[in-house]
Amino acid sequence: MKKLLNTLYVTSENSYLGLDGENIVVYDEQKEVGRLPLHNLEGIVSFGYRGTSPALMGACMDRNISLCYLTPQGKFLARVTGKTRGNVVLREQQYISCKDEKISLGIAKNCISGKVYNARWILERAIRDHAMQIDTERVKKASLQLKDSLEFIQNADSKEQLRGYEGEAASIYFSVFNELILQQKKDFLFQGRNKRPPLDNVNAMLSFVYTLLTNQITSALEVVGLDPYVGCLHTDRPGRASLSLDLLEEFRAVYADRFVLSLINKKVVNKKNFTQKENGAVIMDDELRKRLLTEWQNKKKEVITHPFLKEKVEWGMVPYVQAMLLARYLRGDLDGYPVFLWK
Repeated sequence: MKKLLNTLYVTSENSYLGLDGENIVVYDEQKEVGRLPLHNLEGIVSFGYRGTSPALMGACMDRNISLCYLTPQGKFLARVTGKTRGNVVLREQQYISCKDEKISLGIAKNCISGKVYNARWILERAIRDHAMQIDTERVKKASLQLKDSLEFIQNADSKEQLRGYEGEAASIYFSVFNELILQQKKDFLFQGRNKRPPLDNVNAMLSFVYTLLTNQITSALEVVGLDPYVGCLHTDRPGRASLSLDLLEEFRAVYADRFVLSLINKKVVNKKNFTQKENGAVIMDDELRKRLLTEWQNKKKEVITHPFLKEKVEWGMVPYVQAMLLARYLRGDLDGYPVFLWK
């Protein structure tokens, strides 16, 4: 269990939540593993199937503490709130903010700044750690171009202009992405980002992992009470989780791309699990998908220090932290949305 920003996260899938006086008690195999006073909690998030005692549910409803249930893999299941509590005010503020050109542009700028900043960090780290294995001059040039892009992004006057700068920065980053593949270069040659369908092994894995991360972010937004389908930069379309895609930008390079690169460079994956169809699409077999899911779950358990909170959290919890920070900004508790800038 982990408390972040007045929300308790119970990550063990075997945990059962009970009530003892004014305390929430967490049991694992009928053994108490933790307890926390209810009075300083705003929400409880449980990653498991064993459930919650009716007494605790009643106490949470009386105190306006939301209860959210997710699968152990992080898929959103349900949220339970009391009579007077709901997310109407927060969602109303979200809808107003996303329709307000100035506010939504500011949030979008932060998300794209985070994307480019983190992409540049990936390149700089490659220069530092693998100077003898990569074209250092080429990668350094791309890094400096991304640095210039950050200034353009912050000075963008419109979302259309911002999308243009984002597209240019992404093109620069992916133009040297193949340099970051240090092993199995022949089997995992990357010549540019493509999707719908992915046309090579690397793009097939990137698309799969981006989908996993988008689902994780969608669950995080649902947990805090935000509408994942109303975004600031990505346009609203039926069935499109636009706000999830906005937040995805800051995580692409530092979370998803690094994960895919590590699988290739550590030879966790190989070419035998990929098949190319007649239309050129490259697909992964079931064995590889299962392996990726296992490795992804392991990745989510890695502990980092969150750059804004300065607290130790698991990678899998970072989208939930960012969703909470965005909600706090929309409620007026923060002066701006503190995008995830990895260091």
